Amino acid sequence: MKKNIAIIMGGYSSEYQISLTSGNVVFETLIASKYNPYRVHIFKDKWVYVDTNDSEFPIDKNDFSVTVNQSKITFDCVFNAIHGSPGEDGFMQGYFALLNIPHTSCGMHQASVTFNKRDCLSVLKPYGIKTADSYYLNLGDTIDETAIIKKVGLPCFVKANKAGSSFGITKVHKKEDLQNAIDVAFKEDDEIIIESFLDGIEVSVGVITFKGEIKVLPITEIVSENDFFDYEAKYLGKSKEITPARLSKDQENKVNIIAKKVYKALKMTGFSRSEFIFKNDEPHLLEVNTIPGLTKASILPQQAAAAGISMSDLFENAIEEALKNEH
Repeated sequence: MKKNIAIIMGGYSSEYQISLTSGNVVFETLIASKYNPYRVHIFKDKWVYVDTNDSEFPIDKNDFSVTVNQSKITFDCVFNAIHGSPGEDGFMQGYFALLNIPHTSCGMHQASVTFNKRDCLSVLKPYGIKTADSYYLNLGDTIDETAIIKKVGLPCFVKANKAGSSFGITKVHKKEDLQNAIDVAFKEDDEIIIESFLDGIEVSVGVITFKGEIKVLPITEIVSENDFFDYEAKYLGKSKEITPARLSKDQENKVNIIAKKVYKALKMTGFSRSEFIFKNDEPHLLEVNTIPGLTKASILPQQAAAAGISMSDLFENAIEEALKNEH
């Protein structure tokens, strides 16, 4: 019997369009496989199964089922392709845990911690993971520009704390531009993290559980045409992504060990992609993504391909790992 797989996509954040693209790639890839894939759009105003004719059928949130032509369909596993809220911040993970439905992403606690950049860096600090100097602001706090610059220096990065895909991020070169950058970040979130600029090689490291083993994928070097790896660089082709990265053997070993350490320290499952910048030859962690992009052009599938793992192997393995961990 083929298992029914719900591919959840969309979400409530600025990233919903990218998520739909990722989800459709998963759907197209799984169509020819040993599963029955179903596209499920998750939006604030509707949760619907979308069939191949783009007809929509409402999801029953009581048990995450759908009724099509008087026939009730339930799902054996959920493939999570939602970037941002509610798929990457723990809400969907908690919901599926309550319903006892296996899913391909990490657990609720891991999703919640990693989605909150400040919390994630704080949790990892005792493990000796190096990070940039940072300054925290919440909406309504008094903004002391002198204190901020004294702590992080210039240039610095102003980031929304809980937003993915480079939304709400500004690189600030001059003190007079700081307030505007803070306003931009507060449009995305009511918490901000301001970090010192690390001038060095930027890399993205995919770590997955593959066939029961934690596997670090070939590293990608990010070379942005823009001032940093912003939304345009990430999604509109304004960057070069070089896999494998042009690192020395020593740099490669260091970042591999740290990326694996992060995955294990957080007790991660499923996909993860950690971003690092080398400063004085030491990798400094920027953030951890738990629902990375899954299109052919996305970094994690590129890394998997470099490791000899096809898209179908990557996605099918994620489902098999989720089913295996079913309690």
